[in-house]
Amino acid sequence: MTARIERVVTEGVVEIDDVEHKVENNTWIIGDDDEVIVIDPARDADKILEQVGEREVLAVICTHGLPDHVGAAIEVASRDEAVIALHPKDKPHWRETWTETWPDIDMEDDGIFGVADVQLDVMETPGVSPGGVSLYCEALEAVFTGKTLQADGPGKLGGEYPRLADQLTAIGGRLFTLPAETRVLPAHGEEVTVGDLEPHFDDWISGSLTREPEPEGPLSDGTRVSGIKLNPGDE
Repeated sequence: MTARIERVVTEGVVEIDDVEHKVENNTWIIGDDDEVIVIDPARDADKILEQVGEREVLAVICTHGLPDHVGAAIEVASRDEAVIALHPKDKPHWRETWTETWPDIDMEDDGIFGVADVQLDVMETPGVSPGGVSLYCEALEAVFTGKTLQADGPGKLGGEYPRLADQLTAIGGRLFTLPAETRVLPAHGEEVTVGDLEPHFDDWISGSLTREPEPEGPLSDGTRVSGIKLNPGDE
């Protein structure tokens, strides 16, 4: 097998509800010495194409359409006249960045992309965006999860979970059915494995992601607690 996975990290600012968030974005490149597919081309086309080098870009695949993840899509794809793929439910997000062009391919669940000597299987994993997808490469034991799942758990948008029930359904029903050793390669942050994250799923389902933090430390009466706030006289 000659196919391999490479990462390019870019950074910038995203504004959500008039609040600026400084973020780093992962762009993933999968392929061999001759051809590649670029996943989530964020921000800096020159940096991405520098990593690609002289290899042919066959396709640009967007796991979702949020602006900071598709900002370099047109320029990266146009160099080699590559196709751009996006789930149709994320076209409204795409339009936030690109007003005069559309992706070439409407991705669907169980679709397949081939590059070098491996294939990528499309898995619908909505949540942060309605058309979010993940791309599973069985041969390389890796899944590109976009914003659906990250090293610290389900991905957020501006610190919130827009469609948490859908997101958890996708994570539990699709991503956590993959082998435990599968590498999770997200749109932000470092990689982990399915086995690292799956033990936390029951806590996520039970509400730990949205539960208010429990008080810790000394109270006004000197009582130190973690978990349950004690009132004077409760001891």
